[in-house]
Amino acid sequence: MSKKAEQGDATRRRLVDTAVALFTEHGFAGTSTTAVVKAAGVTRGALYHHFADKEALFEAAYQGVQREVAERCAAAARAAEPTPAGRLRAGMAAYLDACLEPHVQRVLLREGPLVLGWERSVTFDDPYCARKQLRAGLREAERQGLVPAGRADALAHLLFGAANQAGAAIAVAPDQAAARAETGAAMDDLITRLLTP
Repeated sequence: MSKKAEQGDATRRRLVDTAVALFTEHGFAGTSTTAVVKAAGVTRGALYHHFADKEALFEAAYQGVQREVAERCAAAARAAEPTPAGRLRAGMAAYLDACLEPHVQRVLLREGPLVLGWERSVTFDDPYCARKQLRAGLREAERQGLVPAGRADALAHLLFGAANQAGAAIAVAPDQAAARAETGAAMDDLITRLLTP
């Protein structure tokens, strides 16, 4: 990679990291591109070289948070008991842990569906969505006869919806740690019962 390309990548990363921080603190509506440019220490031209508008910058920030959470879920699943239930429980625990963090709460759970649209939240198209990991785990469970044939995709949507609702409940709870523990225990029970023959 050329030095110019490396500099461009570094500028893009700085803009995205700055945007995540500002969107977390002020939300999408409360964050201007002027504030992002100033905080990132780049020119307005640099911003528009990488992103067509504020929505495109938010989408990159959203994907960055998504990727971070998905990587944590995948790492937890790889380190878990090597069964579909063990991997799903570990991945889900990592997801719920992430829902305690302000940038995940604000960018992924609250602002994302509003800015990017509801339709995006019900497809497998998003490249970094943890829903793909759920589907892979449930397809493995399906191959092992732990769930009925042809149900993996629908179950992935249902569990992902439950995970998002749990994350939203954690985010607004007066005692987030207690809410995380309670929803985590319930999610463990749900996955165990779902995948126990």
